[in-house]
Amino acid sequence: MAENSNKEKQQAHELVDQLPPTQLKVVVRLLEEMLDPVSLSIANAPVEDEPLSEEEKKALDDAREWLKRNQGIPHAQILAELGISQKEIDSYKETK
Repeated sequence: MAENSNKEKQQAHELVDQLPPTQLKVVVRLLEEMLDPVSLSIANAPVEDEPLSEEEKKALDDAREWLKRNQGIPHAQILAELGISQKEIDSYKETK
C-alpha cells in the first residue's frame, strides 16, 4: 500500500513539474483547498435533505427569472479563466 502511495506521489510531482505557471497556481489553490480542515469538513458533510424554506424557494425563483432576462456565464469560460479543462475535471471525478 505504501509503495503505491509513493508511486502516486512521484507521479504527482512529475505532473506538477510539467505544468505552465498559470495552471500551477490553480493546482496549488486546489491542493490548499483540499487540505483545509473546513473544506474537508464541508466535502465530507452529509447532503442536506431538509425541505426548502419559502425564502429559499423565492431566491431560486428570482435567480431563474434573472437568467431568463440575462445571459449566464458559460461553463467553458469559467474553466478557461481557472486554467483547467472539462477533461481534467472528468479525470478527477474518475479517481474518486
